[in-house]
Amino acid sequence: MKLEQNIKIAVVGLGYVGLPLARLFATKYSVIGFDINETRVKSLNSGFDTTLEVDPETLKAVLVDNSNSKIGLYCTNILEDIATCNYFIVTVPTPVDKNNRPDLTPLYKSSEAVGKILKKGDVVIYESTVYPGVTEEQCVPVLEKVSGLKFNEDFFAGYSPERINPGDKEHTVEKILKVTSGSTPEIGLKVDALYKSVIIAGTHLAPSIKVAEAAKVIENSQRDINIAFVNELAKIFNLMNIDTQEVLTAAATKWNFLPFKPGLVGGHCIGVDPYYLAQRAQEFGYHPEIILAGRRLNDSMGEYVASQIVKLMIKKGISVNGASLLMLGITFKENCPDVRNTKIVDVIKALKEYGIVVTIYDPLANTEEVKKEYKLETINSLPIEKFDAIVLGVAHKEFLKLNFSELQKENSLLYDVKGILGTMADNRL
Repeated sequence: MKLEQNIKIAVVGLGYVGLPLARLFATKYSVIGFDINETRVKSLNSGFDTTLEVDPETLKAVLVDNSNSKIGLYCTNILEDIATCNYFIVTVPTPVDKNNRPDLTPLYKSSEAVGKILKKGDVVIYESTVYPGVTEEQCVPVLEKVSGLKFNEDFFAGYSPERINPGDKEHTVEKILKVTSGSTPEIGLKVDALYKSVIIAGTHLAPSIKVAEAAKVIENSQRDINIAFVNELAKIFNLMNIDTQEVLTAAATKWNFLPFKPGLVGGHCIGVDPYYLAQRAQEFGYHPEIILAGRRLNDSMGEYVASQIVKLMIKKGISVNGASLLMLGITFKENCPDVRNTKIVDVIKALKEYGIVVTIYDPLANTEEVKKEYKLETINSLPIEKFDAIVLGVAHKEFLKLNFSELQKENSLLYDVKGILGTMADNRL
């Protein structure tokens, strides 16, 4: 389908998902990035992305000074600045609350904001991960109520699930095939054509918004279940005194073996999305046993890792109570500053309950954010002291260059949660 002239895109939410997408569209269209965080907006307009997803040179190449440019990106926290746009792409986070129930508050608030400036003919596309039905049953009614416009007559909707992998500089947004959908067949073609114009990996037009929503939510649920399986294997093989990594390496010689590794499952995708699917299933009277069992097992891994560390310290003759331990990394994954839903904090909490004094070193994490979110003190520079135990919790590339002997006491423990140090470590998950 041929796209209409004078396309102007608003990207609502300039985080890990929204900014890379806005930057990509800005290479071809007029794009206005909207975020309620004024500090974030100022930083982006100066050419710096604190999430490290878009490097300064790439970001500055598309930045423009105002919202009237025919091509380029302008960032703002003023809602009226995006009123002239005709495509609104919502990329806000969809977290869970303390009881692991889906929290749609960011979606509701962003829908209210867009509703205030929605015009006839506009298209609102959601990228946030949701359970099937959220776009049309939860978000669209908010748009209708606030705007006073009628869905699929005055305005339209689409859903194109994000597939951003934070910290991954190889699989960037334009290189990942995009699933698209629309609220009518014609709008589906329009949404697909819009993304196809910038996504070099291509697109897949789903037959409905619900199909696209369901496809997204099972992507990470599938990964969660597979990781839960190998986490359970790790527990079993540790009891048998068998190296789990060696078992997986041997098994991977079969052509159809899936190469999943044990570990801590956190972040705002894999550790969250299964709860969205489970919640929706329960609303239809079905209790999803495998999905929730996988979640329970993965959520238990923090305490399990801590118990393994303590056992190894005792075997080495290290007095646990009052022992000094250096935790390398607190972000939810390697080479990424995101600390949302990081499971390293579960390990730290359990270690502290044993009386261990934990020093947390992470050169990428924002110390203020960690303190606000978890009430934990972190440092951004390598400490000049030796520790009774060192735990590689996150595989930042900076950590792989460390001389661990300079940080270790004579009989200290080096534990590798990520399983990447090989024989250098005393043990690994």
